[in-house]
Amino acid sequence: MLEREVKLPFPTSAAAREAILAAGAVLANGRRLQDDSLYDLPDETLRKKGSVVRIRTERWTDRPDTTTLTVKGPVQSSQMKLREEHETRVEKVDALTQAFAALGMRVWFRYQKYREEFSTPGLVVAIDETPVGTYVELEGDEDAILAMTAAFGRTPADFIVDSYYRLFMKRRDEVGLSGPHMIFGPT
Repeated sequence: MLEREVKLPFPTSAAAREAILAAGAVLANGRRLQDDSLYDLPDETLRKKGSVVRIRTERWTDRPDTTTLTVKGPVQSSQMKLREEHETRVEKVDALTQAFAALGMRVWFRYQKYREEFSTPGLVVAIDETPVGTYVELEGDEDAILAMTAAFGRTPADFIVDSYYRLFMKRRDEVGLSGPHMIFGPT
C-alpha cells in the first residue's frame, strides 16, 4: 500500500480539534497513547536505505491494548511524504520482539504521542500530542489532503514531511528534553 501524509503544526490540541471539526471531519477513534519503537540492525542497514520497521502499541482507555507491526519503504519524491507501507496486527508482541532480537535487531528510537483520529472522505486526520508539540497528520489521497489543508487556512508551504525522529532532534533542546527517546516522562 502507498502511504501519503503530511503534518501541520498547531498551538494546542484544542485548536486542532476545533479546526478539524469546523472542516467537517468526524471522530473515528478516541484519544489513546501510541508507544512506538523503531528497529534496525546494529549497522543501521534499514536507516541507510530509508526504510522503517516499527512496533506500535496503542494503549486504549476503553479496550485492550493493540499492537501493529509496520514496515515502510524509502520516502519517494513528492511535495508530500509518500512511501510504501505494510501493516499487520501483532498477536504475540513478546514473540515478535524475541524474533527481532534473534535476528540482531534492536530498538534505535522510541517515541510516544497521544493520538485522536477523525475522518472525512479519502482522509484520516489525526491530532498528535507529542513531547515536542502538537501536530495534525493528514493521511490519504492527495486531493483530500490539499482540501483539508485549505480548510485549515494553510498551504502546501506549511507541510512538514519530517518523521517524528527528525522533529524530536530539531526541537528537543528548545522544549527541554534530554535522552535518546521522545517519550513522556524520564528517558
